[in-house]
Amino acid sequence: MLQYMARRILLLIPTLVGISMVAFLIIELPPGDYLTTYLAARAASGDTITQDILDALRAQYGLDRPLPQRYLLWLSKVLRGDFGLSFEWGVPVGELLWERLWLTLAITSTSLIFVWVVGFLIGTYSATHQYSIFDYAFTAISFIGLGTPDFMIALILLWVGFSVFGVNLSGLFSKEFQNAPWTLAKVWDMVKHLWVPTVILGTSGTAGMIRTMRANLLDELRKPYVTTARAKGLPESRLLMKYPVRVALNPFVSTVGWALPGLVSGATIISVVLGLPTTGPLLLRALMGQDMFLAASYILMLSVLTVIGTLISDVLLAWLDPRIRLGG
Repeated sequence: MLQYMARRILLLIPTLVGISMVAFLIIELPPGDYLTTYLAARAASGDTITQDILDALRAQYGLDRPLPQRYLLWLSKVLRGDFGLSFEWGVPVGELLWERLWLTLAITSTSLIFVWVVGFLIGTYSATHQYSIFDYAFTAISFIGLGTPDFMIALILLWVGFSVFGVNLSGLFSKEFQNAPWTLAKVWDMVKHLWVPTVILGTSGTAGMIRTMRANLLDELRKPYVTTARAKGLPESRLLMKYPVRVALNPFVSTVGWALPGLVSGATIISVVLGLPTTGPLLLRALMGQDMFLAASYILMLSVLTVIGTLISDVLLAWLDPRIRLGG
């Protein structure tokens, strides 16, 4: 197990380098650069910039260099912990990302916990009470959750909260705490607002987990080893949790690899609709403005989450299911 983990960790380095090359190249594919977009915006407002200033800006941001040199310069800085300077904001990319990243992780981690807990409990109940009234009800709710876009659920919740209860559910903080320094009162205010994006982001994932858990557990409950265990007098609760549920949990563990970046990137539209101060709208704005250092750093962060999540999935699967062997 330790050799496997060490080998996988070593493989992270070339994998992330390759992903960073592809991400940087894709960001550079649209015609023009950040200054082209900037000049178009200034021209639309009636302002003009001289060629000397334009050349100075190109030299300042390194846009006068070839693409390979810009990539190597950016990668060398990333390895030293410097993600470059944001063109649009004029501040280091690290400051922009870190101040919003932990808020994004707070939302996505609570959503992931919500998906796992609710999906496990309801999926297990539906499998052990097949064709009951609640099983049909949960199945119908699951299909609705899978078929309804997250942004539509967000818009419905905003409309219901404002028109019925007179409450504004957008944002992550109340007005008096938006620009206030961090205190226990501000943290508690964030916790009170956190349930809205958690439920919205977790709806489709929970619906999928319920269906997956129910199907896998039903398949395990029909296998001969369950019948044998019952014939030997093993209590039903112990039988259920020790064997079939443990095997049916494999999809929960195996989805960590794509669930982490999926929740972070999937929160972009929800963050725009709800007005959340997360990294999603920042990436959208960086891509629209061709702020390549900011966009490339964000994509690299998603790649790191994907690779780390996949590693965690493989290790947890080997621990959870003894049938899986990582050795030769």
